[in-house]
Amino acid sequence: MGASLSNLTEGTRPGLGDIPESCVACVFMYLTPPEICNLARLNRAFRGAASSDSVWESKLPSNYQDLLLHLLLPTSTPQQHLCKKDIFALLSRSLHLDQGNKDIWLDRVTGGVCMSISAKAMAITGIEDRRYWNWIPTDESRFQVVAYLQQIWWFEVDGAVKFPFPAGTYTLSFRLHLGRFSRRLGRRVCSFEHTHGWEIKPVRFEFSTSDGQQASCCFCLDEPDSDDVYGNQKRGCWIDYKVGEFIVRESEPMPEVRFSMKQIDCTHSKGGLCVDAVFIIPSDLKERRRKDILK
Repeated sequence: MGASLSNLTEGTRPGLGDIPESCVACVFMYLTPPEICNLARLNRAFRGAASSDSVWESKLPSNYQDLLLHLLLPTSTPQQHLCKKDIFALLSRSLHLDQGNKDIWLDRVTGGVCMSISAKAMAITGIEDRRYWNWIPTDESRFQVVAYLQQIWWFEVDGAVKFPFPAGTYTLSFRLHLGRFSRRLGRRVCSFEHTHGWEIKPVRFEFSTSDGQQASCCFCLDEPDSDDVYGNQKRGCWIDYKVGEFIVRESEPMPEVRFSMKQIDCTHSKGGLCVDAVFIIPSDLKERRRKDILK
């Protein structure tokens, strides 16, 4: 393949540089943004096509203008002066909402809109009482902090978000961690001193949307009697608990999603849990990432 490409650029034979920029742009419509950026290095025609508004508009969400308005981007980068490639680059960065408690970004490969919502943006029962909850700073969270539960009888976490998601199917999940983690001599260590009660009754996860969609499920967060060869797989690592999927339609320009997790059986206490965030991610992206992990 390399030899044939070099032959195209020798003598008077047609070369890659002879391909019209418009033709290259048509091909780029079918490639991912990282692939386009890599091919832009080949020659002038490829660089020109890689900056084409028509190419990058096809990679942007259909409602990208609504996203720009909703995110209240600084006036130092007026939207009308940004080319489509710059808009894609801008939205691909982590953009903050709600005093930094919500993150929005475009997936760099698919252009799908993703969101994470910090525990700080949720209503957590007893969060103001240090006997029950503490905020732990950490670089393992997008928000640099997680909520750590020492012990409580009534466990309930609620949240809501209203945002102009592009039409599509989205997966909502909670990111949780059993045990308190820290760094010691450069190594990650976990303490399960307060971890108890999660194997007795399951936690109920729910969400509902403004157009009537609902989903609910239950998970036992702990498995102390696990006889797996690797031990308890639910302790000491972050786990995404999928609550369900919802569909955003073109006719619903600003859907509202309410979500919760609770274990309110007061016959026993529970503790030793870190609550990081809720993630709302396009379902096809979630599935692609899962397959990549399994490879």
